This record gives sequence, C-alpha cells and structure tokens, in this order.
Amino acid sequence: MLEEKNDNLQNADGQKEQESQENVITISQSALEEIDNSNAEENEDDSIQDKHIIPMLDYDSLTMEELTAELDKLVHNHKVMAIKDHVEEIRKSFMNQYHHLIDEKREEFNESNTDENASFEYHFPLKNKFDAAYDDYKTNRNNHYNQLQKNLKSNLSVRNEIIEELKNLVDGTDETLSIADMFKKLNDIREQWKAAGSIPRDKYNIVWNNFHFHIERFYDLIHLDKEARDQDFKNNLEQKQAIIERAKLLLDETDILKAFRELQLLHRVWKEEIGPVDREYREAIWNEFSDITKQIHDKREAYFGQAKEREVENLAKKNEIIAQIVALGNENINSHNGWQAQIKKMEALRESFFKAGKVPAEVTEDTWAAFKTAVRNFNVNKNAFYKDIKHEQQENLNKKLALVEKAESLKESEDFKATTPIMKQIQEDWKKIGHVPRKYSDKIWKDFKDACNHYFDRMHAVRNAENEDEVKAFDDKKNYLENLKSFELTGNHKTDLDAIKEHIEAWKSLGRVPFNRRHIEGKFNKILDALFEKLSLSKKDTEMMKFNAKLDQWVENEDNRSLEKEQYFLRKKIDEVQNEILQLENNIQFISSSSKGENPFIKEVEKSIEKHKEELKLWKEKLSKLRDI
Repeated sequence: MLEEKNDNLQNADGQKEQESQENVITISQSALEEIDNSNAEENEDDSIQDKHIIPMLDYDSLTMEELTAELDKLVHNHKVMAIKDHVEEIRKSFMNQYHHLIDEKREEFNESNTDENASFEYHFPLKNKFDAAYDDYKTNRNNHYNQLQKNLKSNLSVRNEIIEELKNLVDGTDETLSIADMFKKLNDIREQWKAAGSIPRDKYNIVWNNFHFHIERFYDLIHLDKEARDQDFKNNLEQKQAIIERAKLLLDETDILKAFRELQLLHRVWKEEIGPVDREYREAIWNEFSDITKQIHDKREAYFGQAKEREVENLAKKNEIIAQIVALGNENINSHNGWQAQIKKMEALRESFFKAGKVPAEVTEDTWAAFKTAVRNFNVNKNAFYKDIKHEQQENLNKKLALVEKAESLKESEDFKATTPIMKQIQEDWKKIGHVPRKYSDKIWKDFKDACNHYFDRMHAVRNAENEDEVKAFDDKKNYLENLKSFELTGNHKTDLDAIKEHIEAWKSLGRVPFNRRHIEGKFNKILDALFEKLSLSKKDTEMMKFNAKLDQWVENEDNRSLEKEQYFLRKKIDEVQNEILQLENNIQFISSSSKGENPFIKEVEKSIEKHKEELKLWKEKLSKLRDI
C-alpha cells in the first residue's frame, strides 16, 4: 500500500515536472495564460475562427480612402474581437496621413492668410466618414466587453461550482460510487470544465491551480485501482498523440501566423484539458510535441525576419522618395505651368511614399519627420511663388477694373468717330494684361464685355442706318456724274469758275458713298481735272482747287487712309524738291565767279532753281492745308 502511494505521488510529481517543461518550451507561464485567456474570450463568440481568415494587409500602403473603406467593411462584416488588431493598425495609418494633410493645409493657410484675426479651419468629409465607422467599432467593442464581463463573472461561479463538485468527489461524499463511476464522474466534470468558458484574468491562476490540485488528489485517491488508472493514461496518450498529429499538419500550413495561433490552442488543450500519460511515454511524446513546436517557432521567426527585411527595403524606398521630394522642392520654377507639373510629380511621389509599406519601428518617427519636412519645404517654395502670383494678379485686377470703368464711361458716347479708336485700344490693352484672381475673373470679364458690346452694338446700329443713306448718295452721284458729262464751259472765266465751284459743292452735298463704291469720286475728279485744264487759271490755282476738292471728299468719306497716304506723298515731294534745289545751288558754286553773269548754263540753272522753289511753295501749301484738316 505504501509503495503504491509513493508511486502515485511520483506520478503526480512527474506530471508537474512535465507541465513545467511545457511552459518553458512554449512561452512563459504568464504569457501563456494571457494568450489562453485572450483566446478564451474570443471563443465566447467563435471569433477566433473568424480572426484566422482575415488577412492582415499592409495598411501603411493604403490611401485614406482605401483605409476608410477597409475599416467600414471590417466593422460591418466581422465580429469585434476578430478585427481589433486590424482596426488599430488601420486607425494608426489613417491618422498619420490625416495629420500630415492637416499640417500641409495649415501651412498653406498661414502662407496665404492676410487676416490676423482669421483662424485655421479645414473640413475633410472623409474624416467624418472614418470617425463614424470607428465609432461603430467602439460601440460594438464596448458592448462586447460589457457582455464579456458578465460572462466572466458567471463563468467564475460555474467553475467554482465545478471545483466544489470535484472536491466532493475526491472527499468521498458519495460512498456508493465505484472506481469506474468515479472516473466517469471525473470525465463529466472535465467536460463541464472545458465548456465553462473564460473567467477574469486575476482569478485565472488561483482557479486553475485549485482545479488541478483536486485532480491530483483524485489520482492520489484512486491509485489502488491500477486498471482504471492505466485506462485513463491510455486515453490521455491517445488524445495527446492526436494533438501531435494535428501539430504535424501545421508544419505544412502556408499561413505561418495562422499555424502559430492554432499551435497555441493545441498547447492550451494539452496543458489544461488532457491529463497525464504513463511515465514510459511521457518524455517521448512531450519531446515530439516540443520538436514540432520548435519548428513552427523557427518558421515564425523566419517569417518575421523576412518581414524585417521587407521593412528595411521599404525604408530604402521611402528614403529615396524623400530625396526626390527634396530635389523637387529645390528646383527653380518661375511659371504657373511649371509649378503645376511639379505638383503632379509631388502627388505621385506622395502616393508612392504611402504605398511603400511599413518601415522598421525604430525609424518610423524619423522617417515620417523627414518626409513631412521635405513636403513642407516643397510647399513653402510653391506657396511663395503663388503668393507673388497673387500680388501680380491683384495688380492685373486693378488694371482691368480701370479699363472696365473707362469702357463703362464711353459706352453711351455718340461721337463714334472719336470714341471707336479709344474702345478698340481699350480692348487691345485688356489682351495685354495677365490673369486676375479666379474669383473675380468671370465677373469683370462679363462687365467689360457687356460695356464693349453695348457701345459697338449702338455704333453698328447707327452705321447700318447710315449705309442706307450712303447707297442713296452713290445713286445720286452716279446720276449727277452722267449729267456733268454734258456740262460745257462758256468761255467766261469768272462764270465758268463759279459754275465749277457750284458743281463741287453740289457733289459734296450729296453725301458719303459706301466704301467699296468710292471709285466714283475718282471719276468726278477726272472730269474736274479736264474742266480746270480748259480754264485760263494759273497752275498753282488749278492745283489748289483740285487738291481742295479731293481733300473735301476724303474728309467727307472719313478716308483716313487716303489722307495719310497724301501726307506721306507731300512730305516725300518736299524732300525731293529741296534736295534738287540744294544740288543745283551746289553746282553753281563750281562755276567761276567771273563768268557767272554771262554764262547761259548758269542762267538756265538759276531759272530751274526758281521753278523748283515755286513747286516747293505749292507742295508746302498743300501740306499745310492737309495739316489744318
């Protein structure tokens, strides 16, 4: 009897030694308890299975729009405990980008704001949508934890009742039970224990140790029934071998993190739900399970090692992007189109930075700081350029407002001859002025266009009415011209001269003809030339009368082009005659003074000089008349 008692105690000690080894090989006892409790909490609503099938994305590489959509999808399609790690990663990535955006907008506001009393505000609708989804998550999480607390307290009571039932079984309160019945009762208690659910963490160690203390007492009690004990050892061995087989399958699982999480569950079942095995198998099966555990741990470490390598690669990419942003900000750009091209490049680099993925945790803050500094410097240079542009646009606005005011003041003018060139010049001046602030552009253009259109519409309406008169004037002049062809001089100088002057006045009184029919004026002038030739007038008087008639026609027809051409012609003739006179006078200087008075050549030259001087007087008189007009 004493030997059996000692043997049973040794078995119990061996069980404790085994459990101690298990704790060392997997993870520390406290950490294991935390994982076990966490898993137990998730199992309250079967979320553990849900958690395993949700892939953990590289949230740092998603845009704020993509992060918001992903959060909304997780919150409304999965259980709260299955997504808690995902949600916090999403929120961290979103807030990093959001704070960066707000910093940029605040800097732009500070650069462009001229009102000292104005405060920075920026409305970002996507943030409201993100916050709404996150609030839904927090509500679900709070509801879950409130319910969980109730469940934990209830489960604690249930587990204490189970321990009390186990204690009564060991203390033999029911003496009618056989050894087999006791084992059956023990198995029932174990099943109740498995199904009891999680309890508050601060009670876990006490309750767990209390339960297993009475389990050990049970085995101490029934050590006399070797057959029953061996059967229990055999059942336990089969269950642990099944766990080993399941663990072997995890070696082929491609999802390393999923395999590791399931391994933790297997350790919990091994540790908490299955009793000891016979001593001859105890070390062997534990070593086999431990070896598999080590292999999975090694794969997990390798996985995280590869993840670390990817993070280092991402860091190199982000540093290169930051360097490109710095170079972009240092370029000397002096045009709006140039800066628009730079901004597009900047947006592409920003997107590449966000999509580059995670970097090592120890350099995350430094990398963010370098990125924000580079972007800030770019924005400072961009904002400085556009601040100058705004100043220039304000000056342009003032210039265009002055032109609008001038056009408004002239739009009702009746003096079309004087006003039209001014209005055309105003339009030309408008074209030469650059851009104005966009918020004023449409309005001032409408005001200017309306004023100009109003004036020219009035002018064209008047001109259209005048065109009817011009057509009539042409028909009248055409008939007059036919009648004039039959006019004959009487031979009386004064009578004929007065008659010609009357014809000139009559012709002028008929009015202006259309521009494309002004050839009729040339026909009238030819008839006048013929009549003047027949008169016994001096050449000067004839020329001046014909010249005056032409001037009157040009003025009547507002033929500025002909007036300008005539002025150019007169100046040219005056220069030619003056040069000719100068040349003739120079030629005389080469002839001997003693022979000047008797030399017929000199007399001819002097006569020619006098003739040219008379011509010069005529040309100058014409030019003076033209200038008076």
